[in-house]
Amino acid sequence: MAPPVTELTDRARDIFRAVVDSYLVSGTPVGSKTIAQLAGLSLSPASIRGVMGELEGLGLLASPHTSAGRMPTDRGLRLFVDGMMQAMEPSIEERQTIEARAGVGGPVEEALAATTLALSGLSACAGLVMVPKRESTLRQLAFVPLSAQQALAVLVSEDGSVENRVIDLPPGMSPSALVEAGNYMTATLGGLTLAEARGRIERELADGRAVIDGVARTLIERGLAVWSEDANRRPVLIVRGQGRLIDAAAAADLDRVRDLLDDLEGKQEVASLLDSARAGDATRIFIGAETKLFALSGSSVIARPFRGLDGRVVGVVGVIGPTRLNYARVVPMVDFTAATLARLMG
Repeated sequence: MAPPVTELTDRARDIFRAVVDSYLVSGTPVGSKTIAQLAGLSLSPASIRGVMGELEGLGLLASPHTSAGRMPTDRGLRLFVDGMMQAMEPSIEERQTIEARAGVGGPVEEALAATTLALSGLSACAGLVMVPKRESTLRQLAFVPLSAQQALAVLVSEDGSVENRVIDLPPGMSPSALVEAGNYMTATLGGLTLAEARGRIERELADGRAVIDGVARTLIERGLAVWSEDANRRPVLIVRGQGRLIDAAAAADLDRVRDLLDDLEGKQEVASLLDSARAGDATRIFIGAETKLFALSGSSVIARPFRGLDGRVVGVVGVIGPTRLNYARVVPMVDFTAATLARLMG
């Protein structure tokens, strides 16, 4: 663990902060001459080198090679984030951008994706959001004939949302049978989730209690199957703005960028990491090798849960980027985005 900030001398704190601030801007190791030129320190490069050596001995700074300057370690960044960072609240323009994207019409997933893309653009990171795991409760189901071979299956949820799917009709399906199947499903399955509806239909068919003919049964099974399969394929995680991870500094370290993009391809692992941020109300910051997933890519994740009207956590929003991201600016931006999404989900 990093030593408490209070155990560092004033001089060491000032120099450490200067190194971190400079590194987060440039992404390159910082030399003592650069630090000496900063106003307010009034120290010689030799004095600064001595203090930087002490900080290196504490595991807070590191040098990639002998002739290079120094850069903060993951341990050093943790000390900076937890004990020294001065947060910068989002500007009015940034707030308006996030709120405007969250206010787009259409399905919730589209608003989440649009908000995540806005967060990505403002933070210069990739934006992440976990899709809320909410199961729709069914109100009405119907089948509209399109041709002799296909029909449009229409599902109306209790929240008023409508979903349509084109399904293939079993041979011999008459228009009256379509109406019968829709009426049966509405009367029997209204108020249930998709999972509950499939379970009830399967039980009723198995027990012979379903008062419908064989063709209608086939249609009902197909309709429920296409909706359930579609729901299972929905991504647990929405990622937007991966291209922002490849900047000028990243071009010199393509292996790290490739590792990071590979991490994002394995969405389930990233989703599991975000899921660990669901507990509590505070923003979680995962820095580099502190998390096994990012040990190779040297990446950081900033994440915060957001809640629905009932107070339950319905998702997590955040960003992923290099460990040298601007924590002081991005952390409050993620906080504001989470608050915006909480209002959206309400």
